[in-house]
Amino acid sequence: MKVLTLQILAGLMVYASEPAHAEQLPAEEGKAPSKTESTDSQSALLDKMLVVGNSAGILKATGSAQYISAEEIRERNYDDINQVMRSVPGVYLRQEDGYGLFANITRSAKITMMEDGVLTAPAPYSAPAAYYTPAVGRMSGLEILKGSSQVRYGPHTTGGVINYLSTKIPRSREFFLRTSYGSFADLRVHLYYGDTVNTKQGQIGYLLEGVFRDTDGFKTIDSTADFNNGDQTGFQRSEPLIKLFWEADTEIYQRLEFKHGRSTLDGDVTYLGLSEEDFENDPYRRYASTRFDNIQSEENRSYLRYSISPLDKLDFITTLYRSTFSRNWYKLRDIRDVDGVVGNNYSLPSALALNGEGLDCLRGELACTLQVRANNRDYKNTGIDLNGFYRFESMNASHEIAAGIRFNKDQVIRFQWDDKYRQADIGTISEIISGVPGAAGDRLQETDALAVYLQDTIEFGSWSLVPGIRIERLNQVYIENYASEQPDPVRRNQLNLWAGSFGVNYSINDQWVAFGSLNRGFSPPNPKSAYEGTKEETSLAYETGFRYQDSERYFAMESTLFFTDFNNLIVVDNIGGAGSGDSGNFGKVRSYGVEFSANYDAGMARSWRVSNPWVLTATYTNARQQNAAASEDPESIFSFGAKGNKVPYIPDLLLNLQTGIHGQNWGGTLSGSYVSESFTSASNTREQVNGNADPDSRFGVTDSYFLLDASVYYRLNYTVQVFAGVQNLTDTSAVVSRQPEGPRPGMSRYVYLGFEISM
Repeated sequence: MKVLTLQILAGLMVYASEPAHAEQLPAEEGKAPSKTESTDSQSALLDKMLVVGNSAGILKATGSAQYISAEEIRERNYDDINQVMRSVPGVYLRQEDGYGLFANITRSAKITMMEDGVLTAPAPYSAPAAYYTPAVGRMSGLEILKGSSQVRYGPHTTGGVINYLSTKIPRSREFFLRTSYGSFADLRVHLYYGDTVNTKQGQIGYLLEGVFRDTDGFKTIDSTADFNNGDQTGFQRSEPLIKLFWEADTEIYQRLEFKHGRSTLDGDVTYLGLSEEDFENDPYRRYASTRFDNIQSEENRSYLRYSISPLDKLDFITTLYRSTFSRNWYKLRDIRDVDGVVGNNYSLPSALALNGEGLDCLRGELACTLQVRANNRDYKNTGIDLNGFYRFESMNASHEIAAGIRFNKDQVIRFQWDDKYRQADIGTISEIISGVPGAAGDRLQETDALAVYLQDTIEFGSWSLVPGIRIERLNQVYIENYASEQPDPVRRNQLNLWAGSFGVNYSINDQWVAFGSLNRGFSPPNPKSAYEGTKEETSLAYETGFRYQDSERYFAMESTLFFTDFNNLIVVDNIGGAGSGDSGNFGKVRSYGVEFSANYDAGMARSWRVSNPWVLTATYTNARQQNAAASEDPESIFSFGAKGNKVPYIPDLLLNLQTGIHGQNWGGTLSGSYVSESFTSASNTREQVNGNADPDSRFGVTDSYFLLDASVYYRLNYTVQVFAGVQNLTDTSAVVSRQPEGPRPGMSRYVYLGFEISM
């Protein structure tokens, strides 16, 4: 499995600053109306499972934090985490499919991904990088934390935390419908209905929700004599969800909440890119050999959460959670017996780079055998998370002690096989040879994890100090040939890990705030890698910066300097079908730079009748290897890197500029993003050659590129709004990635029109 995308590593660990619109923070998640207004203690308790919490919390943060609201997501009609994160300084994403179905921010092994404070990666310990990303269009917001307080949110504390916020249960009866139709027959529907009612036993709230998307895709597969359905390169995804809560009518505050959601995906997507020449001629082409590529997945997730405040100064929150995830990505792996010659085999990256008979096979112009692998996996994740919070005063200082313990058990079962398709020289398939299930991978990886943390938030005068520590103990199991009659012997590992942090926040005056933090983080290897000798990754990160907000809140800015040292950096020895596919320690990496964000509303500042916000974010990063690459696999993009070389997929410069005009019932937004080029291998070569100087299309550079999005809306009345927009207005078709296997573009120009009803 492809686990690591290093741009996230240096992006999320290289902390982002909060945007100037950070005052638009989430209300307490799922809070229902009371017969009277909610008490401060009730609201504070519900905020405990949020990462950012509230505006006061973010202003007092000792590290970088970011909140992205549902309004920001919906205004631009985004359903791709890559698009949403462009405005976040310090976050690097590698595009892959153009739709964000497998956003590399969620497939990175370096972040902790949650939904409503619950681990949502299919197997966060045993297989932290997997093929599941919650639908961004379903969310009421996103929280991103990269500062010292992330010790609360393991298992991966070197990269940061992303918390997806699902739709809140409404305080009163609410109906919402949003739908749009756009290029490539792209249909999107988001629908929910909810209410809160008062009973003799207390308040009961509910929410029924569904998200659906269907698109033909923006690429076209070459036709052959037996295949003429090349415009089907898209996907269909649905995510129904139900949420319930009960707040008991008792003297002390109690709340019981249940959520269950399901996600299904059927996508005709591929790993394979294009040759350089074919990319120049038509970047949205797909070769005939990829027509069998398809991924199907199903995910189910549930939690039951009980919150209680037995005393004014004491809160407890207990969450039971479980998720299952199954997927089978059936995709081209390599080509064999090219031109009828037995043993004349090619990896896909080499076939693209050689531009010879292997490429002719991929195009459907030469006889060969297409080997297609069923990458079949099943995941389970179950746990209980107990958190307590105690507040007290001591020596003119206020304290809030947060402590927690979590028991988590996860596993992944890999059960794969290879099928062979005999291709004639006109591209038709003459024979299909079915493989033996399990012959291409039959493995169990399982982890039992015990995690505890302790954190104290100390406030006195203008100062806030936040020390914290996290300890985890992992018992891992790894079994090859797991489903066979005679499985291999059980291999076991035990890991003891710790993370620590210390953060400082100082309010200079009502407008200026200074902050800084030190964070010691870790990221554990998966069971197989640990058994084979891979050590846990550790990091030591420093950041310091300031925030400014004028008294009228027309202008705000933040600047952050960061410096991070990584030790035993864990990488996958390949990305794509080439290489060994094993994880290993890359060595030492050092990353430093500066992040800046600013927000100014000219309309508010000058008392115009319209609002005219301007938002600028910028990130400069220098991330370099501190030793020669340890990998000896010539086909690995992490091999043959010299000390001082740049880390793959981390561009030097990111810029994002947004502006808009908003009247009483109408508005529009223009957003531009720039990404500088980056190397795609540790060897920092610009040529398509691997460590053995053999042709390999995964090696080289990505293009620098600029993306421009525009959107407008008009509110017909209190309940109905129409909207339209264009994404990638200039139809940029740059090489945004060379992984998994060869050059690939982002999505082409996308035009859409839709309406929204909220009542």
